[in-house]
Formats: sequence, C-alpha cells, structure tokens
Amino acid sequence: MKETNSLTVETHCFHCGDDLPEPPYPADDKQFCCLGCQGVYQILSSHNLSSYYLYNDVPGVSQQKKAPHFNYLDEPGIAAELVDYTDARITVISLFIPVIHCSSCIWLLENLHKINPAIAQSRVDFLKKQVTITFKNQQISLRQVVEMLSMIGYEPLISLQDMIKKQRSDHSERNLLTKIAVAGFCFGNVMLLSFPDYFGLNSFEQNFKNFFGWINLAFAIPVLLYSARDYFISAWTNLKNGVLNLDFPLALGIAVMFIRSAYEIITQTGAGFVDTLCSLVFFLLIGKWMQKRTYHYLSFERDFRSYFPVAVTQLKDGQEKPIPLNELKTGDRILIRGNEIIPADAILLKGEAELDFSFVTGESLPLAKVLGEIVYAGGRQLRGAIELEVVKPVSQSYLTKLWNNEAFSGQKDPIKTFSDTASRYFSIVLVAIALAAGLYWINTDVNKAIAAFTAVLIIACPCALALSSPFTLAAVLSIFDQNKFYLKNTAVIEELARIDTIVFDKTGTITNPQATGFDFSGTLDQHQKQLVSDLARNSGHPLSRELVKWLAVNPYFPVEHYMEKVGRGISGRLDGHDVKLGSAAYLGLKTQDKGSVVHILIEGHYSGYFRSSQRWRDGFKQLALKLGQKADLHLLSGDQDHDRKTLTPFFPRMQQLHFQQSPQQKLDYILRLQETGAKVMMLGDGLNDAGALKQSNLGIAVTDDINNFSPGCDAILDGAAFKKIPQFIQQAKDAVKVIHMSFAISLLYNVVGLFFAVQGLLSPLMAAILMPVSTITIILFTSLTARFYARKNKLL
Repeated sequence: MKETNSLTVETHCFHCGDDLPEPPYPADDKQFCCLGCQGVYQILSSHNLSSYYLYNDVPGVSQQKKAPHFNYLDEPGIAAELVDYTDARITVISLFIPVIHCSSCIWLLENLHKINPAIAQSRVDFLKKQVTITFKNQQISLRQVVEMLSMIGYEPLISLQDMIKKQRSDHSERNLLTKIAVAGFCFGNVMLLSFPDYFGLNSFEQNFKNFFGWINLAFAIPVLLYSARDYFISAWTNLKNGVLNLDFPLALGIAVMFIRSAYEIITQTGAGFVDTLCSLVFFLLIGKWMQKRTYHYLSFERDFRSYFPVAVTQLKDGQEKPIPLNELKTGDRILIRGNEIIPADAILLKGEAELDFSFVTGESLPLAKVLGEIVYAGGRQLRGAIELEVVKPVSQSYLTKLWNNEAFSGQKDPIKTFSDTASRYFSIVLVAIALAAGLYWINTDVNKAIAAFTAVLIIACPCALALSSPFTLAAVLSIFDQNKFYLKNTAVIEELARIDTIVFDKTGTITNPQATGFDFSGTLDQHQKQLVSDLARNSGHPLSRELVKWLAVNPYFPVEHYMEKVGRGISGRLDGHDVKLGSAAYLGLKTQDKGSVVHILIEGHYSGYFRSSQRWRDGFKQLALKLGQKADLHLLSGDQDHDRKTLTPFFPRMQQLHFQQSPQQKLDYILRLQETGAKVMMLGDGLNDAGALKQSNLGIAVTDDINNFSPGCDAILDGAAFKKIPQFIQQAKDAVKVIHMSFAISLLYNVVGLFFAVQGLLSPLMAAILMPVSTITIILFTSLTARFYARKNKLL
C-alpha cells in the first residue's frame, strides 16, 4: 500500500499479493492483478467462502498462467489408474497440490462441498500437500473435480509417474511409530512399578516385590521381541557379511540386559534391568524416527516419467482423443498445444515449432523447427499448437535413452557416516573390556565375574553414541528446511561437510531463469520505444516477451500488416511507421550476431539493438568468491560459450570452464575428478545433468519451484536460497563437530559407568539413573549446540 493525499491506494493484488498492473482488475472494491485472481475471488465470494481471506494475508496464488487441459481425465483407463477407490456411487482420489501452504488453504479445501454439493468429503494432509476427495461420481466427474480445483487456484500436479508408481507407502514409518508406542507404553509402566524398589520397599510392598518383578519381565518381552527386533536382524545380517555396525553392541547390550534381568527375577536375587532396557529401546527408536524423517511431498528419486504428461492428444479421423502415454505408437498423429511437452520423437507435420530444450540439453536459446524435421522428446512448445507424427514410442525416445544411459551408469560409493566408522572400533573395545573384567574376577568369584562381564555390556551400551548423530543431524535437517534446502536423508549432511570440489551447471543453476535483462546500444526516443514495445507484444517468442517487460510501457498503438518469421524476426506497421525487429540476417544487416540480439529498423533506418543478458542468481558473485577460497570450482554447461568472458572472474582457472558439454561428457568429467581423490558436489537443474548428479558424491538439484520436476539427486535447493550455499556447507561442518563433541560426552559417561561395572558393583538403580541422564544430556547438547551454530552461520 502507499499513501497519496491521505488516501490509501492498493498496490498489490488482494488475492495473491503480486504487483498490480495499470489498470488493475477491480471487484467489490478490491484490486486484482489478472482476470484469474479476480475470477477466483468472485467464485469464493458467490459461495460464501470469503472467510478464506481472513485467516492469512494474500493466501492465494497468482492465476496469470494459462489454464491447463484436463480432458484426458475423461478416459476411463487413465482415471482408473489414478483413483484410490470407486464404486457405482462414489469415487475417492488423493491429489498432490503443491501450492498448499497455510491454514487458509486447508480451510478452503476442506469446504469444497460448499462450491459443489457433489463433493461428499475432502481432507487435507498438510505435510504431504495432499487432499483426499470423496465425490459422487454420478453428479460430477473426475475431470470436473480437478477443473474445479484448478479454477480456485489449487491445480493438482498429475504426472505419468503417478500412474506407474504410486506414492511410496508410509507403511515402514507407521510400523516404526507403533514400535515406539509399544516401547513407550512398556517403559512408562515398568518405571511406575520400579519406583518402590528405587526408594526402598516397606513391609506392605515387600509382599508384592516378586509380583512386580514378573510384571516387569512380561513388559520386557514385547520390547525385546517386537520393538527391538530390527537391531538384532541388522546386527546378525552385518555379522554374516563380516561388518561390525553400531547395531551389534546395541543388540548385545539389549540381549544381556534381558537375560540378566530374567535370571535375577526368576531366581529372586534382584530386580533386574528391565527399566533400563525399556528406556534404552524407547530412546533409540525415537532417534531412528528422527533420522528417517524426511519430506513427504518431495521426490529425490524421480525419473523421466515425472517429466512427462499423463496423456497426449491423438488425432485420428479428424477427431481429437486423449490417450495414455503408454498407448502411443509409431505412426500416431498427435496434437501438442502451447507450453506442452513433446513426449516422443516425432516429425513436425503442421504449425510453427519453437521449442525450449534447456531442461534436456542445457541450451538456453529456443530452437525453431521446420516442417518435416524430427523433433526430439523433452522439448516444450513455446508457440501455438503443432501436429506431429510419432516416429519412436516413448520407451525408445531420445529423452528415455538419455535418462537410462546417464542416470544409472554411474557407480557411486555409499555415504560413510561417523557412527559407522566409530562403531567398528567401539564394538571391539567394548567386548574386550567385558571379557577382561570377567576373566579378572573368574578365579576369585564366578558370580562376580558374570556380574562384571554383563554389567560392562549393559552400561557401555552405546545408547548416547547412537543418539548423538540422529539428534544432531535431525536438528540441522530442520534448520536447512527452514532455509529451503531439502536433503534426502541425514547422512547427506556429513557428506556435505567433506566436499572439496564444486561443479556448477550454468543454465537454470547459476542463471536466474526468471530474471533476464537487456543492454541497449543505439538511440530510441519515447515514441520509438512505444512502437517497439507494441510490435514485440504481438509475438510469443521469449525474447519478445522479455523485451516488453523490460521496456515497461503500456500498450497504445495497434499493429497492421503484422508478420513473423519463427526464430528470425517480426515486422508490422504502427502509427504510420514500418518497424522491424529481429536478427541481423532477417533485417539484412552485414554483421554477425553473438548471443541473443534483437536489431531495430524503423522506416528503414537502423536504430540500434538490444542484447539479452542472462542474469546470475542473487549473490552468485559473493558465493563464488567465498567457495573459491576453500573449494575447487568448475563449470559444466551444455550452452554455447557466449558467457565465457563474463564468467571467467568467478572461477580460479579458465580451463575449468567447459561449454557445449553433452550429458555423457558431464558424467565423465565428474568421474575424472573423483579419480584424483576429489569429493565432488554437483549443482544442476535439468535432465542433461542427471548422470553427473547421480555420480557426484553429493548431487543438488537447483529449482525455482521445488514441486516442479527435477532429476534424481541427494538434495533439492530452492533457487531463493542459492546464495546460502557457503552457510550450508559451514553448518554441515559444524554439525560433524557437534557429533564428535557429543561422542566425547557419551564416552565420559561410559567411563564413569565402567568404573563401577568392572568391579561388579553396578546396581539397577545406578543403571536406571546413569543411562537416562546420559541420553537426555546428549539430546539437549546436540539440539542446542546445533541451533547455536545455525545462529552463528546466520541460518536462524
């Protein structure tokens, strides 16, 4: 808002918050940026859903993009693959809606029945950005449901991969939560029954001592056999393979605790360590849950099917019919509309093809095709509708071969964590101390020898060590999440700390696809700028659209005798003047264009030219200087080398700038770096980077919309957080320091416990105090220290 003579003037769209155009689109004394936002407001208002705007400021999403086609959802075969359940009356479907972001979204989506009574029920899963809708299929179709959602600004994201591979099941997570619940229930009850023993039994309670012991043992059985079973399975599997992981001493400690507790309770010689056993398993499972926690709505293992649409429009006998992509055959004639993706290699039969292949090849300039020329899969049509004839099915297209060749050919070593390394030595030392303690006492007192042997295994059980990594890394994962950096799992943090070589893609990675500028050479007065803007406004070419934005003048003159030569230039007559915009060849100029250049002729006189200059992401210069001090920087681009001079200052050595690189060349370059011992982090954004991202020690997909398709990777970085990469790396290094410090603290507790254990003096009360205290200390220390470093690194 701005103040003008004490009057308040709106400058932002009431629905989405975008800047208002001149003139804006009004409705009910509200101002909107486009007809789409105005339409959504009118729909909500007419159905008494205006409360949507009360819960949050500007809760909506801009509606300026072109409405999608959902007619393929009328095909029974496609719909059947997408729905969760259907019968003669109702259908249930779960839809992924990326724009869900606030309480207003939840409120509106759970009140869809007010817009259409045929919606029986709708429930939102906010974390998964998913809405489950139950609708009466006799009154409304699936297509109408999806169109309704799109109409109010909540367009679902539906891809081919939704049909072939349903969203991964969360069965394993539910199973883990059930095990935590069982262990927590048993732990609470065992502690309750053990309190009298801790504080001394009076004569009345002495009568129930054995009874309490048996009940505790009964509680320990489900904890041992159900909640802790994965530790035994993992330890045994790794032992068979000759590997000592952290699960081995944990499983050994749990088993020894149960056996000794059972012996003491059955023989009535003691209370056992059931409380310690249950608390240990409970906290370990919480640590495992935190370590496994990830982002339900993001996919780090996407393939080419996520990039393709669900269906394509087939032209047969003059009729348009949507068919599933897997039914597309060689010889089929298909219709591709503006902004749609070409799903198979095909020949152009009709229309003007201007294609954006930047995601597939890395080339930033649009590619024009002529009739009869082969158009490869993966390109996005920028102009109007075109007709093509399929020459290869989807499974044999260039894009599919590219993916299958690059993304799966690399042999990447698994990430090694500190816990895995430490556990090998810890297990050997632990068993050695336990055996030494037992052998020391065996000649004098067999019972004391057994007590010392088992006590060492109980008290030195690496509970604190097992928790230090999960809680530290989970805290860092949460901090990264707040800063729009999403990791596949917690192990990626430790790998990030080891990186010493960073490789960048150019187009879409270090360049900002949403910010293109122009440098002008020549002379244009305001009237001539108006002529140029009004002529360029008639073209759908990306350079024309960007030029109109850059000139920033409102439309004024109509265009007569408009003509456009795809990929070459445009011409027309405005206000009595002949104006031509385009390449030097189109205007008949004797000069060679370098990069994206638009020349201007007005009434046959040369007025100058606009040169499109790609804008680097915010903070790229400072980022490159910071990273270059501690890491080796490289550039691999599939684009032409017209930005070489501009990029040279950002990279230490000119020979580390590589242009016109194929996907295979990128992958081979990463391999050569790794052969020299380098720990490589690759940042890319397109399918042409898929192999390199997969092969690198750490692959990061950079995207300006985390819900858009990105290739398989270890992490997804929102473009808005690109400048924070040095801070993320430093936070990862600090996280490893916290793990080392917490490991030292856990060893200190073990030393104290071992002092009593080797003498056979460890009591259940001491174990019950020492183990929870060490666990809580580690949890608090790791969580607080990780956040301290985050503030130091300006991530909080």
